[in-house]
Amino acid sequence: MLKHIHGGLLLQPSLPFSSPPTVLPIKTTTCALVHPSSHVAIDRTPCNYDFKRMQRAKHCNIYCLARRRVRYEDEDENEDDEEQSSNGYNSELSLLESYSESARSEALLVRAIVDGQEEEVLIFKGFSSCLSYRTSPDPSRSILPERAVIKSIDRIRGPFDPSNIEYIEKGLTLKDFQRRIEETN
Repeated sequence: MLKHIHGGLLLQPSLPFSSPPTVLPIKTTTCALVHPSSHVAIDRTPCNYDFKRMQRAKHCNIYCLARRRVRYEDEDENEDDEEQSSNGYNSELSLLESYSESARSEALLVRAIVDGQEEEVLIFKGFSSCLSYRTSPDPSRSILPERAVIKSIDRIRGPFDPSNIEYIEKGLTLKDFQRRIEETN
């Protein structure tokens, strides 16, 4: 069954259906009327509907359309350069990530100071995740900026379980940790 929306008006389908359709506004760009057993045709003209009417409708599927922005390679390179200049590449964190790749049975809990605030980073199997704030979904970006100062490193038996942390070593400085890596190699 196909329903068409044009300028906020629903053209009734030729066959009857069991429950009323749902009117779905998606910001101001797209609206859709959706029914569980139907197909939908969407008109992309701006429209507004009553939200209370939408809340009353039951058992209807909701389909959302996302507007996509065209991105160009030059634009991406400029954004990456700006972010890297402000965030920077942290070689110390990279060293800890490469160590954790070889030490599969342990995780590293790193405490660092960034702009006067203490941040915690968990490193496990070559990947780092910030415990203090949101981690970027891009694994190629450094979690800690270049200006971060690593305060201490805790070696933890992996995998990491926050309710039951088993410390192998606690409170290592970066220099002590680097010395131990050199001794083992």
